[in-house]
Amino acid sequence: MNQTQLHVKVLGAGLAGCEAALWLAGQGVQVDLYEQKPVHFSPAHKSEGFAELICSNSLKAERLDSASGLLKEEMRRMGSRLLKAAETARVAAGGALAVDRDAFSAEVTRMVCDCPGITVHREEVTSIDESEPVLVATGPLTEGALADEIGRLTGDERLHFYDAVAPIVTAESLDYDKVFAASRYGRGEADYLNCPFNKAEYEAFYEALASAERAPLHDFDEGAEQAQPDPDAHGKKADTVTVYEGCMPIEIMAARGADTMRYGPLRPVGLTDPRTGHRPWANVQLRAENLERTLYNIVGFQTNLKWGEQKRVFSMIPGLEHAEFVRYGVMHRNTFLDSPRVLTAQLCLKEHPNVFFAGQITGFEGYMESAACGLLAARSIYARLTGRTLPPPPADTMCGALVRHLTTENRNFQPMGANMGILPPLENRPRDKRLRYMAQAERAVASFQRWVEENAPTQESL
Repeated sequence: MNQTQLHVKVLGAGLAGCEAALWLAGQGVQVDLYEQKPVHFSPAHKSEGFAELICSNSLKAERLDSASGLLKEEMRRMGSRLLKAAETARVAAGGALAVDRDAFSAEVTRMVCDCPGITVHREEVTSIDESEPVLVATGPLTEGALADEIGRLTGDERLHFYDAVAPIVTAESLDYDKVFAASRYGRGEADYLNCPFNKAEYEAFYEALASAERAPLHDFDEGAEQAQPDPDAHGKKADTVTVYEGCMPIEIMAARGADTMRYGPLRPVGLTDPRTGHRPWANVQLRAENLERTLYNIVGFQTNLKWGEQKRVFSMIPGLEHAEFVRYGVMHRNTFLDSPRVLTAQLCLKEHPNVFFAGQITGFEGYMESAACGLLAARSIYARLTGRTLPPPPADTMCGALVRHLTTENRNFQPMGANMGILPPLENRPRDKRLRYMAQAERAVASFQRWVEENAPTQESL
């Protein structure tokens, strides 16, 4: 087959879909880009333009020694077009990259529509044709017939329809004079870290949590707080909103009474505080979020509190007084794959290898993360078209660490954004955090550049 005959379908003209379409077209691939707007709008989208930003106009920090800055540098080395669009729509935001949302969307729309290798189809897609490579980049609000089709391909239990996520903190920011590793009754391995409350600490925490300010729900999020606990709930239900992991928000639990949490996720039974030799009045457990144990999830703390309130209230947990939050809890409508069970490191389905996914539907959380995922998926598709298999970026890069998170077996899988905590630790670790982050970033850039050079697109034909 001649190079100009290579063909790909891309579903969704968000950040991931546009980034992927532009990169593939730049390699001579003919791209059919399908976008349902304006035929059908999701509950969150209002504009007919591509790459519409909903929640914020900030694309986060630019400095290299930050997770977002490192991610952007890796994207530049993959040939990101959306970063160039962001420069044309930039607004003042200190050390962050922020954009005029309308101007950014207009510039991306112009770039896509003016690209001779991309044919835009303004129509709703309800089925997936596996006869040729197709990239599904329809975002976290994928719904209706297409969501049903994805459920058919992955198994409904592998497609989640509600995102109820607990906060994640870095291991190095914990106070180990208070936090201790132990399993209940001393059984098995000490897989959890424990944060023990005395009675006065717990009562102060309970009062702060019960009165904390909650984030407003969007219209399409209504019903979240009425979800009932069901630890086995992973798919759709006919009569309730499905909450991933089936856990109600911790603030709703607190509202039911001062002792409700102590008999639920904060139960102290089977534990002994080594500082006192006695059972804590209440206890918060932290579960490792990655293999390196550099990140910990606050178990049972799914929440809809405002982010500032989460920082204020959850920092009252003993041992978390100076915790660094790499992700705050969220509770909103969000469709995403159980990626570790269904996706390969090339971002295609294990059982349907012509079906690729990119963006937040995979579990890449964030605007720039979505665009980066689109670039990675596009490169994997191009490799497939030219008879190769693209290895994932090294795990010591930000993109590689995110792919590793996506594809490492984890029964408690949750979406993840760029953060320095998912990078492997350094052999010679500077004590100063900024120096440490810069060293990790410099290592990542060098490693990523080698990966780009070793896997440069070839002009082989099928």
